Amino acid sequence: MLYKEAGVDVGLGDEFVRRIKSLAESTFGPRVLTKLGGFTACYSLDDIGHQAPVLVASTDGVGTKLKVASMVDRHDTVGIDLVAMCVNDILVSGAQPLFFMDYIATGKLELEKAVSVIEGIVKGCKEAGCSLIGGETAEMPGFYGRGEYDLVGFVLGIANKGEVIDGSEISAGDRLIGLASNGLHSNGYSLVRKVVFDQLNLRVDDWVEELGRTIGEELLEPTRIYVKPVMPLKQEFHIRGIVHITGGGIKGNLPRILPPRCKASLRKGSWQVPPIFSFLQRMGRIPEEEMWRTFNNGIGMILVAKTEEAEGVLIRLKELGERAFLIGQISEAKGEEERVEFI
Repeated sequence: MLYKEAGVDVGLGDEFVRRIKSLAESTFGPRVLTKLGGFTACYSLDDIGHQAPVLVASTDGVGTKLKVASMVDRHDTVGIDLVAMCVNDILVSGAQPLFFMDYIATGKLELEKAVSVIEGIVKGCKEAGCSLIGGETAEMPGFYGRGEYDLVGFVLGIANKGEVIDGSEISAGDRLIGLASNGLHSNGYSLVRKVVFDQLNLRVDDWVEELGRTIGEELLEPTRIYVKPVMPLKQEFHIRGIVHITGGGIKGNLPRILPPRCKASLRKGSWQVPPIFSFLQRMGRIPEEEMWRTFNNGIGMILVAKTEEAEGVLIRLKELGERAFLIGQISEAKGEEERVEFI
């Protein structure tokens, strides 16, 4: 009995590494000290330019959006999602991403599909300005169904200790600035699939006039990476807080950075909401409260700035090509009232 007969093809794994080696190494900078394929990856912090460096780490996945990728049979966009979900999380602390690592698990390695995933990860890493220095690919026959795979990403970033953004300086009167999302990003897809494929019986190649494209194209729109527009703001403005609007929506994520006696008031209609959200809410008869605590509803990241700096932040973001909106403000919380309200 051979390992290959049990469902694990070591030779195919070696071929996969050979195929992706140049892709990954295209993200390397001078600080990457090792080549792809070793037991470890080494990254130098020489001349990093931080007086009191703090390492900031995060890990995340893509979730059931992978089901849609398999239905469409397109796998490069979820690689971008994987990077985005991780780097946007450390960006909340004001950290610059340094390097990224991935984990791909599948029942049977399908070479072209796996290479496509890595191509997306490489594209995301270049957008975030970090290096893809290593990863792991695991064939697990009997654990995953035919054609199924899962993705996990890990990112390490760096910030100056005195410049870590943690929300502790947020106070009443501060303004909330919303950065536009690309749509659903990578959250709420179990509910999305229930509405789209179970209730509406749509196929991924069905054209939806309201969306101006097929439902599959809409659902695979990759998560935005906010590193390039947000990092320059740290040098020019005193950003008091950053929120990545991920699983849990605005309602669930904004309170994570608010000091105890602060609440956030957001003005409905102060930003452009992509049509996918109204489509899902109407066709799935999803309550408004559920929309706020499940989806980003058009805002992928929120910045908290002092009142006197808010207009300057907006202008600078627009100069950087960002769609940004003044969406609300911070006020004093009284008693047990909601930490986030929509007015």
